[in-house]
Amino acid sequence: MEIRPYATDILLTAVLIVSTLFLVFHYTQDPAVAAAASLMMLSIGGLFLSMHAKVRKLEDDMLVRERMIRTGLEEISSRMVQKYDAARAHLDDLVAELSRRAYR
Repeated sequence: MEIRPYATDILLTAVLIVSTLFLVFHYTQDPAVAAAASLMMLSIGGLFLSMHAKVRKLEDDMLVRERMIRTGLEEISSRMVQKYDAARAHLDDLVAELSRRAYR
């Protein structure tokens, strides 16, 4: 897993934790409360990172499916063109044969 796409989220999670530490220490001066609040903010930041990773995976899966569908449609389109050309050639042969029989 690449870290570069998640760098902003990781940085914002770190800022969230540090600001929580400063805020809690400023109001309570209790290390247990500060640690609990920091763990809470760390879990929220981890949740955001996890959600971001899942959304990115869904986007990648959608792109792969889109490519597969596009490839399938192009293949179907080329087969339909071949069938159309074969049917048209067959009809041209039939019309030519009927024309020859009509002029005999």
